[in-house]
Amino acid sequence: MRKLTLAFSAICLLLTFNSTVVDAHASSPSPVYVGTNVAKLAEQAPIHWVSVAQIEDSLLGLPPMAVGFDIDDTVLFSSPGFWRGKKTFSPDSEDYLKVPAFWDKMNNGWDEFSIPKEVARALIAMHVKRGDSIYFGTGRSQTKTESVTKTLQDDFLIPAANMNPVIFAGDKAGQNTKTEWLQAKSIKVFYGDSDNDITAARDAGARGIRVLRASNSTYKPLPNAGAFGEEVIVNSEY
Repeated sequence: MRKLTLAFSAICLLLTFNSTVVDAHASSPSPVYVGTNVAKLAEQAPIHWVSVAQIEDSLLGLPPMAVGFDIDDTVLFSSPGFWRGKKTFSPDSEDYLKVPAFWDKMNNGWDEFSIPKEVARALIAMHVKRGDSIYFGTGRSQTKTESVTKTLQDDFLIPAANMNPVIFAGDKAGQNTKTEWLQAKSIKVFYGDSDNDITAARDAGARGIRVLRASNSTYKPLPNAGAFGEEVIVNSEY
């Protein structure tokens, strides 16, 4: 009788153990995300990263020169104005970019809502200290009046001796392309966030340096920085 009791107890214990294991398996969560590993986290694209200090060091000993900057997503986070323009003039399309009334607004006040990028503050201060002549060129459509020049001069504390009026290259027939105005102004270094900025600089014989476009910019898709082997400034998305 005692042996029978022990055997029964063993069976019950085994069943309890199996039930616990089954419950544990049933309660284990299924993977929700793909996940990652240390090899993926350590992987880096072969980009020619540079800092503002390294750019300054590379210019040591060179006389003052003409340098150029793209505006949108390079020196200004101007998405607020473009977002307002889209909502106002063409909520369901990009047609607002072809509306003269939008450009009148954007070039005459809406940059008051644009946020100056910190990388631009550092770059412009460095070039002002060098005594360089600073130009800003943009693909925006030209308007009869504009306050962009004053906004940029005020935002970045650029002395009058270093500042030049904004050049509106636009994309209409008869207007200068970026390459043309870069050549016309003898620009030696040009900073921009788009592929066109880098290729225009190279076509003009200038040193094209990439500034990262912020990931929340309204200008999509984001470009692949470093795609042309150009220098890319670290931490330049803001």
